[in-house]
Amino acid sequence: MIRHAALFLALTLWSGTARAESDPAEAAQAAARMLEEASVALSEAESARDRVRALTGTVQAYEAGLAAMRDGLRRASVREGQLATELRAREGEVAQLLGVLQTIETAPPPVLMLHPSGPLGAARSAMTLAEMTPALQARANALGRDLNEVRTLRTLQQNAARTLQEGLTGIQQARAELSQAIANRTDLPRRFTEDPVRTAILVSSTETLQGFASGLSEIAEGEIAASSADISDLKGSLPLPVQGVLLRRSGQADAAGIARSGIIVATRPRALVASPTAATIRYRGPLLDLGNVVILEPQPDLLIVLSGLQEVYGAAGEVIPAGTPVGLMGGAAQEIGAILSTSGDGSGTERSETLYIEVREGDSPVDPETWFQTDKDG
Repeated sequence: MIRHAALFLALTLWSGTARAESDPAEAAQAAARMLEEASVALSEAESARDRVRALTGTVQAYEAGLAAMRDGLRRASVREGQLATELRAREGEVAQLLGVLQTIETAPPPVLMLHPSGPLGAARSAMTLAEMTPALQARANALGRDLNEVRTLRTLQQNAARTLQEGLTGIQQARAELSQAIANRTDLPRRFTEDPVRTAILVSSTETLQGFASGLSEIAEGEIAASSADISDLKGSLPLPVQGVLLRRSGQADAAGIARSGIIVATRPRALVASPTAATIRYRGPLLDLGNVVILEPQPDLLIVLSGLQEVYGAAGEVIPAGTPVGLMGGAAQEIGAILSTSGDGSGTERSETLYIEVREGDSPVDPETWFQTDKDG
């Protein structure tokens, strides 16, 4: 329940941040509230019956809050730059406006009523001044609002360092507690027990992912229990296993001209990778040149291969629920200075890690986008 509450909160506040697209200050403040609520969820996870589930939701809430904070600070920086440029361009107009307003405010009433042309000229001047004053006041009010917004944005960015520090400390603690909770977990059902000797032989004797996938049945001690799982109704709607953006589609060549059957998702360092659906862990560990790999089997003859992780969780043979963490991406978590310095460029350079996702039906790879939703940024 705590995990679901944390995820609901993150999604709610994230949608609130999205609705505040025209108000960078409101977006950043909403992100700060997300981080505060993630901190509360972390303290509540201590007493949760299912600590893995609670801590997973907490880590994801922290990730969403930090992402929203980065986005809010980026838009705040962009907005401040726009206002500064506009104000510099209007320096002459502002000086003239202030001069006129000061003259109107300081001139004594009798002088305002005198005019060389006599009473008629004075009346005409008064009418002209009456027409001009609201316009001048409107311009002054607009200028005041712009200056106040600049002050608000600068104060927000100055205060962001403390909020970011608390968020980064919180997510680091949550990740560590999650790793320990997973290591201590003993309540998951198992379809088979892995034979480490057979696994090592298979890893060393295969040269392709296809060859390894075909030999997965050989790594178990004894028979692998049959499964009647069926997720065909989820086809095309599975969430990506990590918060990130689609970097390369299936069959799309990279800079070296190499095209792969899977997709590549760009993520932030240390992002949490979770199973998109209930599945059996068929393998986890280093494989070929793919780095650390997790192979999930949601149903017979369907494999989801996730590669490029730095840490992997769980054990081969375990049957895990949807949303269960299976690992962490690599890289070093950004420091506050790096986050603040890159928040204004919107370049996406903070997504420095890549997760490769391949889906295999039977003995053949298929386009992962036939199973996953890839039209939303994480």
